[in-house]
Amino acid sequence: MTRLQGNNPNRTILVIGTLVAVILIALALFAVRDKPAAGAGLSADFNLAEVPYMGQADAPVNVVVVEDFKCPACKQFEATVEPELKSKYVDTGKAKMYTLLWPFLAEAARLPTDDSKLAAQAALCVYDEGGNDAFGRYKSILFRAQGDESTVWANKSRLKELATNVEGIDQGKFATCLDTDATAARVDAMEKQASDAGVNSTPTVFVNGKQVVNGAGQGSSLAADVSKAIDAAQQ
Repeated sequence: MTRLQGNNPNRTILVIGTLVAVILIALALFAVRDKPAAGAGLSADFNLAEVPYMGQADAPVNVVVVEDFKCPACKQFEATVEPELKSKYVDTGKAKMYTLLWPFLAEAARLPTDDSKLAAQAALCVYDEGGNDAFGRYKSILFRAQGDESTVWANKSRLKELATNVEGIDQGKFATCLDTDATAARVDAMEKQASDAGVNSTPTVFVNGKQVVNGAGQGSSLAADVSKAIDAAQQ
C-alpha cells in the first residue's frame, strides 16, 4: 500500500510556527524603531505659579531647569551654562529661567537624612522671605557649599548658617520655616511635576514645555542646545 506524502501535519505546523515567529519579530523591530529613546522628546505642561525664576515676568519664553542642590552636574550648569543664557536671553528680556526642584539624590543614595529635600525646602523658605532675587543668591551659595553627593552635608544647621549670607531676609522667620518643614509640601509638588514629566536625571532643561537636554553633556554644547531651542521658540 502506497501512502500519500503531500499532507504531512507536522510539516504544516512547522511552517505555520515559522511564519508566526517572523511576524512577531517584524512587529518587535517596528516597535523598537518607532519608540523614542528614554528621556527623549518629553513635553510637559508645568504649573509655574510658585516656582522661583530669574528674569522679567513678561519674558515670552519659559526655560525650566530641573535641579537637585546635591547634584554636581547642576553645580557645573550653574557655573558654566547659566551665565551665558542669562546674558544672552534673561538680561535682554527674551526668556526667564525657572528652577524646578527635584530632590532625589539623597533618597537614591539611601542616606540617613534626605538633605536633598532639606536644601530644597530651605531654598523655598528663602524665596518666601526675599523673592526671586534672594532665592537666586541662596541657590548660588548652596552650589558653592556643595559637599559630596554620597554624604549628608545640607542638614538644617548648615542650611541656616548658609542663609546668613543672604541679605534682606528675616533669619528668625527663615529658621522657623525650615524647622517646621513649612515648604515641604511645595517641594513634594515640584518633585511630582518633574516625575510626571518623565524627568530621570538632573539638570534637565525644558524650553516652553519641551525637553532640550537631560543632563547629557556640559559646557558649550549644552548651552548651544538650549540657545537653539530658545531661538526657535521666539520665531
